[in-house]
Amino acid sequence: MTTAPQPEPHSTDEAIVARVLAGDHAAFEAIVRRWQSPLINLAWRFCRDRARAEEMAQEAFLRAWRNLAQFRGDAAFSTWLFSLATNLYRTELRRIPATMLSLDEIAEPPDPGIAGSALEDSSRDESLRRAVLALPPKYRDAILLFYFHEQDVPAAARTLRIPEGTIKARLFRGRELLRSKFSRPRGASKSASLNAQHPREAQTP
Repeated sequence: MTTAPQPEPHSTDEAIVARVLAGDHAAFEAIVRRWQSPLINLAWRFCRDRARAEEMAQEAFLRAWRNLAQFRGDAAFSTWLFSLATNLYRTELRRIPATMLSLDEIAEPPDPGIAGSALEDSSRDESLRRAVLALPPKYRDAILLFYFHEQDVPAAARTLRIPEGTIKARLFRGRELLRSKFSRPRGASKSASLNAQHPREAQTP
């Protein structure tokens, strides 16, 4: 009994999708292997529960499989996949919210001056990560995608299916909320960088 050849490791997502849509259903496994860890990591940032994150990512792949024919190639497959997953995660958290504290309940970090770079190093400050998760969902989602998942403004806008200007406004307001929580006079110079526009954000039209 012969088995279908597996996609080459360097095969593009789009090429693998074409194979799946042409009837080589086993090729979808390559998509799962390639994107499993990123989708689990993204889900974990939403729910902070590893087991639940794995379940959410599995559901995202099932949803992608069922809707693969809807991928039109207007954007990268990864953008389509993460848009699908992000909206699934958001729906799931509305259905069964994760246990989160309010901003007022978040303990302040040892150094109340929060530099913008702290947002980009997710292992750096547990208080900050918890504060991001405590933001209203529309600000939380924009912050998570832009800073923690390193999507630029256009990619985050496509993922959340909202205009780029709305993403920028939500990033600004999210930073303001975090800065108001953590800033103190002696940390003013550091916290200013949190309120400043990120270089990756400024590069977008």
